[in-house]
Parts: sequence; structure tokens; C-alpha cells
Amino acid sequence: MVQHFAQLSDPHLSSLSNVRARDLLNKRALGYLSWRRKRRFEHRPEVLAALQRDLQGKALDQLLVTGDLTHIGLPEEFQQGADWLHALGTPTDVALVPGNHDACVAAPWQDTFAKWQDYMTSDSDLTPATERPAFPSLRVRGDIAFIGLSTGCPKPPLMATGTLGEAQLSKLPALLQDAAAQGLFRVVYLHHCPVVGVEKWRKRLTDAPQVQALLEEYGAELVLHGHGHRAHFNEIHSRQGTVPVIAVPSASALGLHGADVAQYNLYRTERNDTGWELRVESRRYQPEVGEFAEGYDRTLQLDRSWS
Repeated sequence: MVQHFAQLSDPHLSSLSNVRARDLLNKRALGYLSWRRKRRFEHRPEVLAALQRDLQGKALDQLLVTGDLTHIGLPEEFQQGADWLHALGTPTDVALVPGNHDACVAAPWQDTFAKWQDYMTSDSDLTPATERPAFPSLRVRGDIAFIGLSTGCPKPPLMATGTLGEAQLSKLPALLQDAAAQGLFRVVYLHHCPVVGVEKWRKRLTDAPQVQALLEEYGAELVLHGHGHRAHFNEIHSRQGTVPVIAVPSASALGLHGADVAQYNLYRTERNDTGWELRVESRRYQPEVGEFAEGYDRTLQLDRSWS
């Protein structure tokens, strides 16, 4: 079976047009200053509009969004994020994990993440709207198991780190093992990079050593993340074979201040005699024409044992 899915990240889509002074009496003040000084020129609505045009007509089994829809995690931004998610697709078709900007400060669930709840749930999740859905999340589409991890949680000022925590770490092995036993292509997606030493100290995943160790022990076929606003390709060498770790830049970036221009990735998977063939096609924003177009294209063979 040939299947297709896509990943985008870090759209930072909100305008912050109605921010009040009382909204900024905490860590949000630093984020607001960053937006005023730099981010409002980098993250542009016209780029997101081009992204949505480019996604139209692409037959995807799942679209993954790996966090940072907001700048400073205000309730108004969460509503804007909800409207944007609905424009991308239904909760069945679009899967979301939060980022550190979304969890900038502790805020009431009903005013914030509850607006995105249906996009974060597992296939079998019957969590009431008043409670938080559990991570890791699991969605199975054909031969693919999509395993979502949440790394977004409030951190001190000037820190952009993320943390999974013991509850998610303890549940991840069983999900990876069960999916492998079913012969599924396992996609793990999260906001922060799980590879030790890739991100700066203030932007790292604090429990990356534990996450990487679990992936080395139990394996996966693909790990996807965002956060760094740059395209990266890394590898984790698991007991079951090589695991590609791929990062995409911000989905709304013009590429100013040394950051990568906006990009999202399309993935194509197909089982073969020795494992899986994975094709990765990047779609990059072209500022001169205002549209996304094909970037790089690479095909990977992931050898796996079917015994």
C-alpha cells in the first residue's frame, strides 16, 4: 500500500493586534517584544495563504502540525489557531502536538488548548471536553502509526526548552512495540528535537537523552519535529535499523535574519521485501512568485525484519 502524509511546523500565525497591557505581566512580555522587533516581519500571513493553496488537492492520509501556532499563548491566539486548523482540514485529517510558544505560561485549559482538543486526540480517545487528552497520542492510518508527543510546557523567561516528562516516557515503549508487532510504519512527531546535542542549551528537549535511548531500544521508522526554524536531517541508530529524524522550518517564514524560508514536507511510504521505501519531497516558498514549489527530493530505504 502506498500512503502519503505531510508535516508542517511553527506557523506563528497570530497577529497580536489586540494585545492589552495586562496580558503582558509575565513571560509573555518578552515574546511580545520579540514579535514587535522581528517576528511580525518574518512570519507572514501571505506565506500561510500560499501554503494552504499548495496543500489543496493533495491526497493525504494525515497532515501533521508540530506546534507553535501562537506567539505568546494568548486565548485570542488559540481561537485564531482553531480557525486556521479548521481551514486546513477536519480533526480526523489533521493531527497536532503543541509547541513551547503555545505553552508560554500556565493558562486555563478551557481558554487555550481546549480549542484545539479534537486535533490532539487519539483515534480511540473519548476524553470529555473539560479534560486534557492524553499524550502520547496514537492514530493509525492504513499501514502507518502516527505517535504524537507533547513537549510544550511553561518554562522560565528566556528559556525555550521542552520536556516530555515521566508519564509520556513510560507509555512510549509499549506504543512503539505494539505498532512494530503489527508491522506498521511508525511515525513519531513532536515539537522539540529528540537528538542530543542538536539544539542550543536554552532550546533543547530536557529529556532528549531518555527519548533518544527509547528510540534506540524500541525503534521507529521516522521522527519529525520543528522548533528550530531550520531544515535538518539526522539519524538515530536503533536496534531495528536506522531512524531518520527530519525537521522542517517555520511554515510562515520569509527567511529573514538568517532563518530558512518557509517549507513543509510531503512523505510517501511503501512496504517492500526488505522493509520500507520512504520518499521525502520538500515544498519551499518562493518569495519572488509568492507560491510554494518543489525543493529537494530524496528516497530512503529503511531495512526492517518482518520475522
